[in-house]
Amino acid sequence: MYIYPENLKAKARLWLWELRDVAILGSAVLLSVIALARGGTLFPLVCAAVYAFLTIRTEDASILDFLRYATRFLFLQPQRFDWRERMIE
Repeated sequence: MYIYPENLKAKARLWLWELRDVAILGSAVLLSVIALARGGTLFPLVCAAVYAFLTIRTEDASILDFLRYATRFLFLQPQRFDWRERMIE
C-alpha cells in the first residue's frame, strides 16, 4: 500500500513554514545568537522573530505575501482607469 500526499506539486513544509523559510530562520537565529553574544544587541533576534511571524503559512498564504501584493498594487504598479462617456444608441 502506498500513501501519497494530496497534492504532489505542493511545496515542502515543516510545521507552519516552507522549508526555504525554515532555512532562512535557522541561519538568522544562529547569526542573531552570535551577534547577541559578541555585541550584546537584540536587534537581529527581533528581526528574525518578526520574519518568523510574517512567514507563517495558513491556507497557502502568509502575511508577508499579502504585504507584497498590497505594496505592488498600491505603490509599484501604476493603476490605470479609463473614464469614458457611454454612448447611448
